[in-house]
Amino acid sequence: MKNFLKYSVLVLITLFVSCKEEAEKPKVIYENSSKEQPQAKADTSKILVADLPVQMEGTSVLLFPIGEFAVQNRTAKAKYSSSERESFVVSNSNEYEITGYLSNIKFKQVGQDSLTILTNKPVLIERVTYLKSIADKTKKQFLVYVLEDMDSNKDGKLDSNDIKDLYISAIDGSNFKKLSVEFHEFIDWSVIESLNRLYFRTIEDINKNGAFDKEDKIHYYFVDLLDKDLKVVEYNPI
Repeated sequence: MKNFLKYSVLVLITLFVSCKEEAEKPKVIYENSSKEQPQAKADTSKILVADLPVQMEGTSVLLFPIGEFAVQNRTAKAKYSSSERESFVVSNSNEYEITGYLSNIKFKQVGQDSLTILTNKPVLIERVTYLKSIADKTKKQFLVYVLEDMDSNKDGKLDSNDIKDLYISAIDGSNFKKLSVEFHEFIDWSVIESLNRLYFRTIEDINKNGAFDKEDKIHYYFVDLLDKDLKVVEYNPI
């Protein structure tokens, strides 16, 4: 019984230390080093997969979500059952939104054969939302993206532990534009239909400790969706 209690205490201490180290891991590393940053090794257990196309209601564009799919215990000559084939999914979608951990999206106009790609730079797209209410009202069709676009913690990989950003594009992926400020952590966004505005918040790590907490500064912005340049305007409600 004593040995069991000792073992349990050791396990709890190990878990506590592990969680504490994870919690204290900075989300941003600011130091500029002259040494070249190590490149992340290619993960051979993952393959790029495109999901079946998604078409948002009232649009004439197909979206093909692309992401990495984890391959486990397979060989090149392996035969897969139908259930295994059906598991090659990298995103989830509903009427006006796509979620997942996507490395890109390709677009195809209905009636055309060519595909266009959203971006040529590394990104990790977590959520894509079609602004249906704005489209119904103004005939302008936008997609809003929550994603990571840089390895902010310099751990050699792009993942959800890096800074989140807010982007926008037209329904066909053109005019892909970053709305949030570099090194600001995106918090949330909403649309005010009566003003045709997209409002969003970010937090700035003003003490440069690599974390985003109560000691830092929250910024407030809006974008007039009828503005040709989609200019980001900062405002102060406090």
